[in-house]
Amino acid sequence: MPRDRKFLALYAAHRNALLNYASTITGDRVNAEDVVQEAWVRCAAAVAPRENPLSYLYRVVRNLAIDGRRKADLERRRHDAGDTDRINQIAEDRASPEAELVARDNIRRLQDALAELPERTRRAIELYRLGNHTYKEVAEQLGISVGLAHALVLDGLEHCRKRLGGIE
Repeated sequence: MPRDRKFLALYAAHRNALLNYASTITGDRVNAEDVVQEAWVRCAAAVAPRENPLSYLYRVVRNLAIDGRRKADLERRRHDAGDTDRINQIAEDRASPEAELVARDNIRRLQDALAELPERTRRAIELYRLGNHTYKEVAEQLGISVGLAHALVLDGLEHCRKRLGGIE
Protein backbone atom coordinates (compact mmCIF):
# COMPACT_ATOMS: atom_id res chain seq x y z
CA MET A 1 0.00 0.00 0.00
CA PRO A 2 1.46 3.42 -0.89
CA ARG A 3 2.51 5.66 1.96
CA ASP A 4 -0.39 8.10 1.39
CA ARG A 5 -3.00 5.37 1.64
CA LYS A 6 -1.41 3.95 4.77
CA PHE A 7 -1.41 7.39 6.33
CA LEU A 8 -5.04 7.98 5.33
CA ALA A 9 -6.02 4.63 6.87
CA LEU A 10 -4.10 5.54 10.03
CA TYR A 11 -5.83 8.93 10.19
CA ALA A 12 -9.28 7.42 9.63
CA ALA A 13 -8.70 4.79 12.33
CA HIS A 14 -7.59 7.34 14.93
CA ARG A 15 -9.65 10.40 13.97
CA ASN A 16 -12.05 10.21 16.93
CA ALA A 17 -9.20 9.72 19.40
CA LEU A 18 -7.40 12.69 17.84
CA LEU A 19 -10.57 14.78 18.17
CA ASN A 20 -10.92 13.85 21.83
CA TYR A 21 -7.25 14.68 22.41
CA ALA A 22 -7.52 18.05 20.67
CA SER A 23 -10.78 18.82 22.52
CA THR A 24 -9.06 18.46 25.88
CA ILE A 25 -6.54 21.10 24.84
CA THR A 26 -8.82 23.52 23.00
CA GLY A 27 -11.80 23.07 25.30
CA ASP A 28 -14.07 23.12 22.27
CA ARG A 29 -15.08 20.29 19.92
CA VAL A 30 -15.54 22.64 16.95
CA ASN A 31 -12.02 24.03 17.27
CA ALA A 32 -10.75 20.50 17.77
CA GLU A 33 -12.27 19.52 14.41
CA ASP A 34 -10.39 22.36 12.74
CA VAL A 35 -7.15 21.41 14.48
CA VAL A 36 -7.36 17.73 13.49
CA GLN A 37 -8.17 18.57 9.90
CA GLU A 38 -5.29 21.07 9.72
CA ALA A 39 -2.98 18.44 11.25
CA TRP A 40 -4.06 15.95 8.60
CA VAL A 41 -3.37 18.42 5.80
CA ARG A 42 0.06 19.27 7.18
CA CYS A 43 1.04 15.67 7.83
CA ALA A 44 -0.19 14.46 4.43
CA ALA A 45 1.85 17.21 2.74
CA ALA A 46 5.00 16.52 4.78
CA VAL A 47 7.78 15.06 2.67
CA ALA A 48 10.07 13.90 5.48
CA PRO A 49 9.84 10.17 6.26
CA ARG A 50 8.27 9.33 9.58
CA GLU A 51 9.28 6.43 11.77
CA ASN A 52 6.08 6.60 13.82
CA PRO A 53 3.39 8.42 11.82
CA LEU A 54 0.75 8.17 14.55
CA SER A 55 3.05 9.78 17.10
CA TYR A 56 3.89 12.48 14.56
CA LEU A 57 0.19 13.12 13.90
CA TYR A 58 -0.54 13.44 17.63
CA ARG A 59 2.38 15.86 18.03
CA VAL A 60 1.11 18.05 15.18
CA VAL A 61 -2.42 18.01 16.66
CA ARG A 62 -1.03 18.95 20.08
CA ASN A 63 1.08 21.81 18.70
CA LEU A 64 -1.76 23.22 16.59
CA ALA A 65 -4.23 22.95 19.49
CA ILE A 66 -1.85 24.71 21.89
CA ASP A 67 -1.14 27.44 19.32
CA GLY A 68 -4.87 27.94 18.79
CA ARG A 69 -5.52 28.07 22.53
CA ARG A 70 -2.75 30.65 23.00
CA LYS A 71 -4.12 32.75 20.18
CA ALA A 72 -7.62 32.65 21.68
CA ASP A 73 -6.25 33.60 25.10
CA LEU A 74 -4.33 36.51 23.58
CA GLU A 75 -7.46 37.74 21.79
CA ARG A 76 -9.43 37.46 25.02
CA ARG A 77 -6.78 39.49 26.89
CA ARG A 78 -6.82 42.14 24.15
CA HIS A 79 -10.60 42.30 24.37
CA ASP A 80 -10.46 42.58 28.17
CA ALA A 81 -7.82 45.32 27.90
CA GLY A 82 -10.16 47.21 25.57
CA ASP A 83 -12.91 46.96 28.18
CA THR A 84 -10.53 48.30 30.82
CA ASP A 85 -9.63 51.22 28.57
CA ARG A 86 -13.33 52.06 28.10
CA ILE A 87 -13.95 51.88 31.83
CA ASN A 88 -10.98 54.15 32.49
CA GLN A 89 -12.21 56.61 29.86
CA ILE A 90 -15.65 56.66 31.46
CA ALA A 91 -14.06 57.30 34.85
CA GLU A 92 -12.02 60.17 33.41
CA ASP A 93 -15.09 61.64 31.72
CA ARG A 94 -17.12 61.43 34.90
CA ALA A 95 -19.80 64.06 34.84
CA SER A 96 -21.38 66.07 37.57
CA PRO A 97 -22.55 64.70 40.92
CA GLU A 98 -26.09 64.84 39.55
CA ALA A 99 -25.18 62.58 36.64
CA GLU A 100 -23.50 60.19 39.07
CA LEU A 101 -26.65 60.14 41.20
CA VAL A 102 -28.77 59.33 38.11
CA ALA A 103 -26.39 56.54 37.15
CA ARG A 104 -26.55 55.04 40.65
CA ASP A 105 -30.34 55.20 40.54
CA ASN A 106 -30.32 53.40 37.18
CA ILE A 107 -28.09 50.68 38.61
CA ARG A 108 -30.42 50.25 41.57
CA ARG A 109 -33.42 50.04 39.22
CA LEU A 110 -31.61 47.48 37.09
CA GLN A 111 -30.80 45.39 40.16
CA ASP A 112 -34.47 45.53 41.17
CA ALA A 113 -35.53 44.48 37.66
CA LEU A 114 -33.08 41.56 37.70
CA ALA A 115 -34.32 40.50 41.13
CA GLU A 116 -37.87 40.22 39.71
CA LEU A 117 -36.78 37.66 37.12
CA PRO A 118 -36.86 33.90 37.62
CA GLU A 119 -33.52 32.57 38.86
CA ARG A 120 -32.61 30.80 35.60
CA THR A 121 -33.36 33.87 33.48
CA ARG A 122 -31.40 36.15 35.81
CA ARG A 123 -28.46 33.75 35.78
CA ALA A 124 -28.53 33.55 31.96
CA ILE A 125 -28.36 37.35 31.72
CA GLU A 126 -25.54 37.54 34.24
CA LEU A 127 -23.51 34.94 32.36
CA TYR A 128 -24.14 36.46 28.94
CA ARG A 129 -24.01 40.21 29.60
CA LEU A 130 -21.82 40.44 32.69
CA GLY A 131 -19.69 37.34 32.28
CA ASN A 132 -19.20 37.76 28.51
CA HIS A 133 -20.12 34.12 27.90
CA THR A 134 -21.52 32.91 24.60
CA TYR A 135 -25.01 31.47 24.36
CA LYS A 136 -23.41 28.04 24.05
CA GLU A 137 -21.46 28.55 27.28
CA VAL A 138 -24.59 29.85 29.05
CA ALA A 139 -26.50 26.77 27.89
CA GLU A 140 -23.77 24.43 29.11
CA GLN A 141 -23.58 26.07 32.54
CA LEU A 142 -27.35 26.05 33.00
CA GLY A 143 -27.86 22.60 31.47
CA ILE A 144 -30.27 23.85 28.79
CA SER A 145 -30.33 24.13 25.01
CA VAL A 146 -28.64 27.02 23.20
CA GLY A 147 -32.02 28.15 21.86
CA LEU A 148 -33.49 28.28 25.35
CA ALA A 149 -30.44 30.20 26.62
CA HIS A 150 -30.95 32.75 23.83
CA ALA A 151 -34.66 33.05 24.62
CA LEU A 152 -34.01 33.49 28.36
CA VAL A 153 -31.50 36.27 27.75
CA LEU A 154 -33.78 38.08 25.31
CA ASP A 155 -36.80 37.78 27.60
CA GLY A 156 -34.82 38.99 30.59
CA LEU A 157 -33.31 41.93 28.73
CA GLU A 158 -36.73 42.95 27.45
CA HIS A 159 -38.07 42.87 31.02
CA CYS A 160 -35.18 45.05 32.19
CA ARG A 161 -35.66 47.53 29.32
CA LYS A 162 -39.35 47.90 30.19
CA ARG A 163 -38.57 48.42 33.88
CA LEU A 164 -35.88 50.99 33.10
CA GLY A 165 -38.00 52.81 30.56
CA GLY A 166 -35.67 52.24 27.61
CA ILE A 167 -32.45 53.04 29.48
CA GLU A 168 -29.69 50.56 28.68
